[in-house]
Amino acid sequence: MKKTDNTHKINLRKSAKSASKIVVLVATVLFLFSCNQNPENTSETLTCSEFSIQNFSPITNWQQDSITKKTIFLDYNNANSGFIIPSVKDIADGLFAFEFEVKNNAAASQNLYYKIYYQNESYKFEEFDSLTKAENIYAEENFYGSWENTNTTFKKIVVAPDNNFHKIVDEFRIVGNPRNEDRYFHNGENNRWKRNPRMGNYSFLLVVATENDLKNIPEYIQNINKKNQSAGQPDKEHFVSPYYFFNYGDRNGLKQTISTISQTQLKIIAQPNLGTGIYIDDARFNGEIDKSNFCATCGQDSSLYKNAPVQQFINYVDLSTKMDNIPVIADILKDNYSKMDYNWNRAFYTKEELIPTILQTSRQPCATVFSDPKEKKIIIKNPKTKFGEWKKESVGIITRHGLTYGKYRVKVKLTELLNKNNVWNGLTNAIWLITQGGEWNNRRVCNKDGGYMASYWGGPNDKRVPAVDYSEIDFEILKTTPYCPDNAFPPVYKNPGDNNKNINSWNISLPEEITNADGNITVACTNWDMACHEPKNFGVGCNTIAYQNQTFETHRWDHNYRALNQRKIESDDELFGGDYFYFEIDWRPTEIIWRIGAEPSKMRVVGYMNDQVTSIPNNQMLLIITQEYHNTKWWPGTPYSQDNLPFPLNDIPGEIYDLTIE
Repeated sequence: MKKTDNTHKINLRKSAKSASKIVVLVATVLFLFSCNQNPENTSETLTCSEFSIQNFSPITNWQQDSITKKTIFLDYNNANSGFIIPSVKDIADGLFAFEFEVKNNAAASQNLYYKIYYQNESYKFEEFDSLTKAENIYAEENFYGSWENTNTTFKKIVVAPDNNFHKIVDEFRIVGNPRNEDRYFHNGENNRWKRNPRMGNYSFLLVVATENDLKNIPEYIQNINKKNQSAGQPDKEHFVSPYYFFNYGDRNGLKQTISTISQTQLKIIAQPNLGTGIYIDDARFNGEIDKSNFCATCGQDSSLYKNAPVQQFINYVDLSTKMDNIPVIADILKDNYSKMDYNWNRAFYTKEELIPTILQTSRQPCATVFSDPKEKKIIIKNPKTKFGEWKKESVGIITRHGLTYGKYRVKVKLTELLNKNNVWNGLTNAIWLITQGGEWNNRRVCNKDGGYMASYWGGPNDKRVPAVDYSEIDFEILKTTPYCPDNAFPPVYKNPGDNNKNINSWNISLPEEITNADGNITVACTNWDMACHEPKNFGVGCNTIAYQNQTFETHRWDHNYRALNQRKIESDDELFGGDYFYFEIDWRPTEIIWRIGAEPSKMRVVGYMNDQVTSIPNNQMLLIITQEYHNTKWWPGTPYSQDNLPFPLNDIPGEIYDLTIE
């Protein structure tokens, strides 16, 4: 590498006032080349006949973890308008600095032009489709950006022919909606939070061109807000990734252009402080709310509005799922409620004695969710019931900032589901992702057989539409049965008799296939694909899919059923009997992986689906953690019926210790 002691600096760093017009870049170990190859080392000199560049360093003002890696954690403070990386809390002016050196090889001064791009590498479609030998049609969905003001294309520098390398210093930051797409604007405002930056690793691409070459770089590459309209057909207009163009595209006419990707990587991780508080959104409580339980860490003050990473979640209540519940209050877990107790209570209460009820949600915000700033955790509690105040109340929290893709890992101590007699307490522990909603958040168009089912709650005769905003990915853990293989479902349950003098009449034993797994619960992994038929291996009934030497059974009821489900039998004591357990949803562009484990280093796969069997959502979602009561009619084959289980005598707590998205 050729160096010179009299390297000059051309400083193009913007003032803080213009910081909003500068964008971000990130790095991974890739390389591009134009005039000569870049051997994965951006400190080496890259040369065209007109100029040379060297020492491209994309982030010079942020600490290095290793030779090629830098890590930054999302700043959740005042992030309602979208995440900014870095924030002013990270770096004083809220901008990454980057630099490179350039030398003029011509005989006279000349204008050169440079631009920096960044791209998320962890959750992307490959830019080049190896099957079609062309641009991947989904590459435009990748998260990439450049200058925050997309009208700022290539920046000009004037370089003297003095045989010296001159240092160029500039700034950028990573923000949401980096292409400034119209779909994320509302009333003239760029709602960058609607397309937040993705987590994981970012790469940085530097391009330097002569004035003549610049004329041959398409407008839609210089300004990433523009679409390629060369086909002349509006329905075929699309964004083109600069990574595709400079690495695989038509480079004719770019004889004096150098493009290179830095070795340095930036990894972005989200790890909100759960002790910062819980925000209460009026809209989730349908009207006026009781504020008597508001406190410093749960409520609606300005600090919580700006900084709380989660809010209280209110489950949808399906009024059609009315139940007639036994009029019994008991602590199933602590009082060792037995199978005989269950059988007696379901056999001998008359219809007139049963309690008509629906499953409920909190009517008093902050009464059942708590943020602990000292322990940096959240506590949720299904409230106890008093005689005459009959209720089974679901409880949970939901994140406030949506993301697309990511490895969502939670450390939790949720309620045990079975007691020592292996009787279920009626609760479902759920860790799940759900759409952030809105037309702006529509999923990718489904073209086959009319598209998606139009709505989540619509029946089998619901109409089909090309695009919907609904998406959901679930862990639901409860006492229920697998659906596969088909010939083993459903279990055959005997109905109890009403002869209280003959114990064998009413104290009915469960089927052998249920008692063989008496202490186990079911981990149900589900992707709500809204019945899009596009996947090559879309199927109904039971089908298999292989992943890492495991075979998973998928199940779908019929061609209009909106979800694909897998089930794994696990030990209740292992998942919920210890001090904590980890659950992870690894949501990628072409697959979803569900993992559980005692530690992050000991996770095992319990569910797997890919885009060959189900439509993987590509919109923005929020994370929910709940302890909720389900109507067991939703879960055919379940050995215990919700309406034959007692109301809770005591509060049922669950604790959430950590949420990491990377």
